[in-house]
Amino acid sequence: MISALNQLVDLVEDHLTEDLDVDGLAGAIGTTGYHLRRMFSSLAGMPLSEYVRRRRMTVAAADVVRGEEDLLGIAVRHGYGSSEAFGRAFRAVHGVGPSDVRRDGGPLRTQPQLRFRLTVEGISPMDTRLSHRPAFRLVGHAARVPLLHRGVNPHIQEHITALPPEEHLRLKALCDTEPAGLLQVSDDLDPDGREGSELTYLHGVAVSRDTPIPDGLDTIEVPAGMWAVFRTSGPHPQALQTTWAATATEWFPSNPWRLRPGPSVVAVLERADDFSTATCELWLPVEPA
Repeated sequence: MISALNQLVDLVEDHLTEDLDVDGLAGAIGTTGYHLRRMFSSLAGMPLSEYVRRRRMTVAAADVVRGEEDLLGIAVRHGYGSSEAFGRAFRAVHGVGPSDVRRDGGPLRTQPQLRFRLTVEGISPMDTRLSHRPAFRLVGHAARVPLLHRGVNPHIQEHITALPPEEHLRLKALCDTEPAGLLQVSDDLDPDGREGSELTYLHGVAVSRDTPIPDGLDTIEVPAGMWAVFRTSGPHPQALQTTWAATATEWFPSNPWRLRPGPSVVAVLERADDFSTATCELWLPVEPA
């Protein structure tokens, strides 16, 4: 995986002014664009699209400062259809417009070229199991919410607290398969994992394919496949979020599995009354790498 990510970085440099064929590269090196994007965003701390934009504007800034070409020519050469669109992208990265930089020489915010290296981690073993599940359904109450990387997501909290207490009991009574209990489901996640991008959050349970579904519930169909299940325990949601990040930095690079498209599921096994601590299972859909 480290080699694949470095090949992706090289692809970015070779095609800074063009659209990237991430799926083509992924197929050539035996993985998928979905997994490559998810691993890049997790390890780099930014989406691939944001890294590409920063690198483009870093290289473009040198052209602007040199002053050998008009701004429209620089914009077109770097893949923008107008100087206005180029100016917006330039300002978003550097904080000032290209005309200001041409006049003053800065300020500029440089994005260095990334290089991924393997470091020795894994001092604490990860409590993991693999589970092949037949096709099942996730049923409950869904909402579109923004992605937040740290802390409690207030949009999800608002969605859950709006449900009456008896609805939680009704959902739990429906559950007849793993993952067991009330579940926190994230689906339609942006492969880049951009903070603020929308995802579908479902508060519900897992049921077998032939279980009758009451009216008024949202449903996510889940095909048969393999799942990596990570057990976490400690302060909530910090312990869960730390483990989620460690799947990218430690588990996937050292195991012959990769993410496949599908929902990620959190099952809360035990928790304090105030939810300050919890024991959870994080279910991620995987396939052989």
